Amino acid sequence: MYHQPVMLDECVEGLAIQPGGVYVDATFGGGGHAKAILEELEGGVLIVFDQDSDAEEQAAEDDRMVFVPSNFRYISYWLEFLGYGQVDGVLADLGVSSHQLNEPGRGFAYKFDSSLDMRMNRNAEHSVSQLLNEATASDLQSIFSEYGEVRNAKTLAETIVDRRSGKQDYEVRDLNQMIDVCVRGNKQRYYAQVYQALRIAVNDEMGALDDFLLAMNDWVKSEGRLVVLSYHSLEDRRVKHLIKKGSPNGEIQEDEFGRKKKWWKEIVKGVQAPSREEILENKRARSAKLRIAEKL
Repeated sequence: MYHQPVMLDECVEGLAIQPGGVYVDATFGGGGHAKAILEELEGGVLIVFDQDSDAEEQAAEDDRMVFVPSNFRYISYWLEFLGYGQVDGVLADLGVSSHQLNEPGRGFAYKFDSSLDMRMNRNAEHSVSQLLNEATASDLQSIFSEYGEVRNAKTLAETIVDRRSGKQDYEVRDLNQMIDVCVRGNKQRYYAQVYQALRIAVNDEMGALDDFLLAMNDWVKSEGRLVVLSYHSLEDRRVKHLIKKGSPNGEIQEDEFGRKKKWWKEIVKGVQAPSREEILENKRARSAKLRIAEKL
């Protein structure tokens, strides 16, 4: 399977789909969530976003679906360009697709002997190889500490700077050799943390998420739904802040009279987690956190 969608029933139910409504799947991926949404639409429209050309190849022809080959951070531009006003609901699954992780040539996983790339958008200018060559030890330490919660981030950063060769395209094995002497604790977990941190940095995932979440205040109509699946605390914290305070950075939003402005109400209090049965069937679901909110 290209990608097994996580918490599929919970996500679709959370959207409270109106058959004739306009909905957005901001992270199309393998199209599992999109397919389920389309099954609920009669006369409605689903707009799907994905910057990965591989994902576009998975999009089946459907008159009710509009594919936008773009990062979801540009959702405001595209909805305006396409002539849509506010939408009835938005779904975002922030996880990396199974296909991306399992495709050796993408360099997302430490277990494959391949080129070290990690760009979600293959046309993007900067790859992980460039980051490893150009970043200072201080920059790398911040990336590993903030995005990967690597315990010995300073040691790892200094080791990479000391051992990097400056070649244009690193292989996965090159990075693994640099990491290997720094491993603390469980090796697989350590590698996963380092690769996650580099992927987030090279794709500016947190910046993109902030842009997307802020746009939700404007583009989801009153009583419309926002459904977000996140997979680590950096993402979930931003979603939580948006729902509770109206801003992904946690700044309280105020109206023109200085009164606290409330944008959203939680449909389900706090986060929902996948069932034990789903985790057994799909181990990548184990860290999923689902938040559902309705626009006031």
